[in-house]
Amino acid sequence: MTTPESTQAKMTFAKTDDGVSLYYEEVGHGQPLLFVHEFAGDWRSWEPQLRFFSRYFRCITFSARGYLPSDVPPLPKDYSQERAVKDIVCLLDHLKIEKAHIVGLSMGGFATLHMGIYHSNRALSLVIAGCGYGAEPNKSLDFKNEVEAAAALFDSVGPVEAAKKYTMGPTRVQFINKDPRGWNEFAQQMAEHNPLGSANTLRGVQKMRPSLWELVEGMKTIQVPTLILTGDEDGPCLEPSLLMKKSIPSACLVVLPRAGHTNNIEDPDVFNRHLMDFYFSVLSGRYAMRDPRSEQSGILGFSK
Repeated sequence: MTTPESTQAKMTFAKTDDGVSLYYEEVGHGQPLLFVHEFAGDWRSWEPQLRFFSRYFRCITFSARGYLPSDVPPLPKDYSQERAVKDIVCLLDHLKIEKAHIVGLSMGGFATLHMGIYHSNRALSLVIAGCGYGAEPNKSLDFKNEVEAAAALFDSVGPVEAAKKYTMGPTRVQFINKDPRGWNEFAQQMAEHNPLGSANTLRGVQKMRPSLWELVEGMKTIQVPTLILTGDEDGPCLEPSLLMKKSIPSACLVVLPRAGHTNNIEDPDVFNRHLMDFYFSVLSGRYAMRDPRSEQSGILGFSK
């Protein structure tokens, strides 16, 4: 019989270079496949992917700092986009993984993109999904105001009431319409988040992260195979996805039909199929950089 004490003893943590403990789980064997969750998620958000991809890969999922059962540093200064990327590197180091396939959604997608720019030597491939909310330069101020309002909501009413609003946003309704039971599980898990960790993540990571348009030169340096994936009803991420496709020479782009933001659990079978097709290409050695001839203008390859 499993007791609470024995369950606790099995929990696994990695220590970051600034002393924060990150909870992680892993399952399967083979090349490592690391999943990085979104703001509204945590280590549990990737269950449909772990159940499928652990048949072929060593799958790892973790809770970012501020998300239980990982540590919750008390100050916003302990959270940043740079820190989120360092935490991924620390986790890879802890697991003695030189290189991994890295998959990130939304906030996790931003971190995955930064891994490609600044730590490409640790990546076998990148999947950047649902990435780009608030990333357009002309929307920066509105985004910062929106993020601060969301942080204040966690401060004032706590995670249960805040989650009710956050999980019913315009890019989440697609999920509830398709799969009310799956959406309810997602919403309930978000309601269990630590309110201080959520507010600090919003203020330290989301609010202060750079615009994708500031990262174009860095994107041009990415050589590892990269899959960009977004839903066609995830409006804030459509233009950023096109920007990444155009800027990353090793990128391919998938747009899911009638899909919102939470696409890995909203459409898990479709999401998994696209990732598996991508990995077949990568592992077979058939994935290639974009042919530069495709970037010429005009239907005949030239323009006046």
